[in-house]
Amino acid sequence: MVITNNDITQKTYKKLSIQVSLSGLSFCVFDLLSNKVIHTKSIQFEKNKVIEEQLWRTFVDYTILTKSFDEVMVIHDNNLNTFVPTSLFDANFLASYLQYNTKVFETDFFTHDVIFPYEMNNVHVPFVNINNFLLDQYETFEYQNANSILVRQLLDLSKNKEDKQVFVHLQKEHFEIVVVKNQQLILFNSFQYNTQEDFIYFILFTCEQLQLNPETINVQILGNCTEEDAFYKIAYQYIRNCTFLDISNKASILDVSSAELRNHFILYHS
Repeated sequence: MVITNNDITQKTYKKLSIQVSLSGLSFCVFDLLSNKVIHTKSIQFEKNKVIEEQLWRTFVDYTILTKSFDEVMVIHDNNLNTFVPTSLFDANFLASYLQYNTKVFETDFFTHDVIFPYEMNNVHVPFVNINNFLLDQYETFEYQNANSILVRQLLDLSKNKEDKQVFVHLQKEHFEIVVVKNQQLILFNSFQYNTQEDFIYFILFTCEQLQLNPETINVQILGNCTEEDAFYKIAYQYIRNCTFLDISNKASILDVSSAELRNHFILYHS
């Protein structure tokens, strides 16, 4: 078992963040003294194989995961979640918030992340089997839903910006659309896609529903996307003000490139 300890005489001043989904995981190690990223790795899981076996193989292949860390953060990367304003939130009825937009079962485990300081909570279903596996590896860890980190960071970036902003977070097989206005969440949704036509359709449909004009709205893309990517090119074709999210200042602090930070936006902000 890896020990995460608070004894100052045994501190490593290292933090491990693991972002895990059913299709793979990414992890990074932070130096807590310099606040820089010192190691990053992404691993794809094979389809139709038991996830616990693939997690075990990952820990065998990447022994850095078995070292001692002062902090361990686990990020559950799924869209089994919904955001609820604090004024409407009751922790005794977590399942009821999810039943209208997610297929849930009585046997599911429900939890929530507090999105501080934004007076809302993200109700979600974590991967219980993954948590159980990791409890055998680490003495203790914290965990969150990936979209809690995504939305909190984008709300931070919207401070004092009175125009609505559209953020598109592109990942393999799915992407998230987040619409914000001066630290207020207007919309969050997650879409499955197969083609670039699917991708642009959902963006334009969202703009239409919110009465946002593609000729004037500012759409910023982050996640796994480059200028040569077909998804960026089709977005740029249909949306006049389509750019990559500028996070150069944060990238400099973490000592990574802007492209790396956009690709690992959630992981690096954990």
